[in-house]
Amino acid sequence: MALNLAQYPPVALIIPEHYYKPQLSSLKDLPLVSVVTPSLNHEEYVEQTIKSVIQQSYPEIEYIIQDGASTDGTVRIIEQYRSKIAHVESIDDSGQANAINQGFAKSRGSILAWLNSDDCFLPGALDYVVNYFLAHSDVDVVYGHRILIDANGNEVGRWVLPPHSEKMLRWADYVPQETLFWRREIWDKVGAQLDESFKYAMDWDLLLRFQEAGAKMVRLSRFLGAFRVHEQQKTTAHETVGQHEMVHLRRRYHGRPVSKFEVYLNLFAYRVRLRLFRTLFRWRFLRY
Repeated sequence: MALNLAQYPPVALIIPEHYYKPQLSSLKDLPLVSVVTPSLNHEEYVEQTIKSVIQQSYPEIEYIIQDGASTDGTVRIIEQYRSKIAHVESIDDSGQANAINQGFAKSRGSILAWLNSDDCFLPGALDYVVNYFLAHSDVDVVYGHRILIDANGNEVGRWVLPPHSEKMLRWADYVPQETLFWRREIWDKVGAQLDESFKYAMDWDLLLRFQEAGAKMVRLSRFLGAFRVHEQQKTTAHETVGQHEMVHLRRRYHGRPVSKFEVYLNLFAYRVRLRLFRTLFRWRFLRY
């Protein structure tokens, strides 16, 4: 069964004009941002993903695409943009986490992120993130709000999130992966690798390891990425696997099995705030 993330019928995606205004391009000695895209047979979407990275207004980007030996037209599409990409490789891998690890092993940036080959950054996302990191040297990890898009790139929903909660993260992962950025120092501190035993929840595992290492995390007041909802997406295909992995992570973190009711109780306050923020945004009391 497909995972139903859509919240309303498709509408045209409209990006505010201020998202396109560069903030940092005139500054010198800007940090390098390394973005890794793992790809496998996503010829329908990979070009939009690539464009969302290389068309960012931020000038210091190291873009790495680690393809898992795609058999459709993915590699042909990637080759069209090779001059804009720092590293491209198409070889067999043992899964998404392995591909991402291979990509980051080639990276040099002081700020890191990965973007799946069916998702997109929103215009100005890297400018906004780097500007925040430069102004807040104590922050290790940031993420933002998410827009849901369909296979045609139309908007079908929005995730407007309350401020970050360490308690929330111990019980569930509400962090939109395509909006997640972190400093290399915290990446190195937790071993500089995703756990390749995970097929679905590798991002939650990484966030929990960041938290255990003392990382300061902040939810930014900006829509940073677009998550694509479609029938073939990995999130849908591995829903059962993902549930098992989440149970495993909760058991590991809490040191014991936890019931669904206990998860519900501990997430109740966060979910109330989540509903409040979405309502305030819908009624235009919040603007991003």
